[in-house]
Formats: sequence, C-alpha cells, structure tokens
Amino acid sequence: MDSHPEAGPDPAIAALYERDLTCRTLGIALAEASAGRAVMRMTVGATMVNGHGTAHGGYLFLLADAAFMYACNSHGPVTVAQAAQVAFLAPAEAGDELVAEAVERSRAGRSGIYDVTVRTVGGKVIAEFRGQSVVIGGRPHSS
Repeated sequence: MDSHPEAGPDPAIAALYERDLTCRTLGIALAEASAGRAVMRMTVGATMVNGHGTAHGGYLFLLADAAFMYACNSHGPVTVAQAAQVAFLAPAEAGDELVAEAVERSRAGRSGIYDVTVRTVGGKVIAEFRGQSVVIGGRPHSS
C-alpha cells in the first residue's frame, strides 16, 4: 500500500486494511490511498468465474466497492455505503489483473459521491461504479 510516497501509508487506512479479512483472503490488495482516492488490485482467479467463463459480477462489484470504501474512509470518520450501482461494460477472465481506482467527486456534510473505474492492467474498462457514502461518526476501531 502506498498513501503518499513522501509521507508513507496512513496508519488508520493501513489498520483498516489489516482488519479487512475479505479483501485479504480474496487477494484484493490496497495499492494506493490518499485523501478521497484509493486504488485496489485483484487477479481474477479460476474460482471467481461464472458458467460463461467470465468474472462473476459479484467479484467485480466487490473490488469496486472496496476501492470506494477506502477512498471514502480516507478522511477519518467511519463512513459506509448508502447506495451503489455498477455498470458492467466488458468481460474479465481468469488470470486478468484488475485495477479499481476510486475518486471522490463530491463531499458535503455527512454525504459523499465516489466514482470507481475497474480496468485491466492493459487499460480495458471492465466496469464503472458509483457509490454514495454517509459518515456514521467516530473513528474506526483499532482492534
């Protein structure tokens, strides 16, 4: 994980990732995180494809949702999804390395809007995701 090259990873985001057993178990890596932005990486495994031989949409949504979660929690207070939608644009296959980049579009009061693009490392766009966040307060737990 790389937050700001000059500052090192944000300790709160690093701790959040350490507690994220879903991402860690599925091989979803937090590549970068900074204020309002996050990049996640995942290689589509053979067990992640559907009957058509393409990446199951649930895994693509999960990858995008994870990037969204780290981007919207980069400001400090505990923030969760209020709503999300995804458009699947192209298939991904077993062995494809995917990159999900989340970018904050707007944040006001307790609400935020984030866009996430999921691409292959070659640049082919696989999915576009938009998430709406809401701050529920406090700091993330540390245990």
